[in-house]
Amino acid sequence: MAPASTAPIEVAPGCLWWPGWLDRAGQEALAEDIRQVLAQAPLFTPRMPRTGKPFSVRMSNCGPLGWVSDQTGYRYQPTHPETGQPWPPFPDVLKRAWRELAREFAGTALAPEACLINWYAPGARMGLHQDRDEQEFRAPVLSLSLGDTALFRVGGAARSDPTRSIRLVSGDALLLSGPSRLAFHGIDRILPDSSTLLRQPGRINLTLRRVRPAEDGEILPI
Repeated sequence: MAPASTAPIEVAPGCLWWPGWLDRAGQEALAEDIRQVLAQAPLFTPRMPRTGKPFSVRMSNCGPLGWVSDQTGYRYQPTHPETGQPWPPFPDVLKRAWRELAREFAGTALAPEACLINWYAPGARMGLHQDRDEQEFRAPVLSLSLGDTALFRVGGAARSDPTRSIRLVSGDALLLSGPSRLAFHGIDRILPDSSTLLRQPGRINLTLRRVRPAEDGEILPI
């Protein structure tokens, strides 16, 4: 794991990138943590509101809340949509990532409440979108990549804004904060066989978010 003081690359205002933040041993340990999470909260296929069209990405969550999507809409909820069980807790390394990156570089005092676990098979992609299902936009979105390299594209607050693309490699960390918190972003493609970390080709993306505003006097340990 890179030192907390390592300066990130600013891809766009507020979009900060740490190539190789997790070393190989750290990636292997986190991948095993995620396997244990998925044993309790299996991957499911989210569906588009109204149409019910399936996403190309499968997903799960950990933490107090989890993001789900079905024909009734997008939302955060405390239980898995298929098992009805609470989401598993955050692995320790995700808490450390939030402390060292989100708190240090985005200055947030808010603790994360959800970590989305997105599984990209080799042919999966995700179109340009904003992360705006949360009620609290002062806190950043923190992403960690495991497995095959992804071609990541980020723009501005309007869909028509110019975009920039970078390759997110296994172990990279990325923060959407400040002016980039509501930037349009997406995954154009996965580069198959670009990593030997996972047991099968593909990519896991972990995104930590704060969902609700803090209440007066709330203590937010992590």
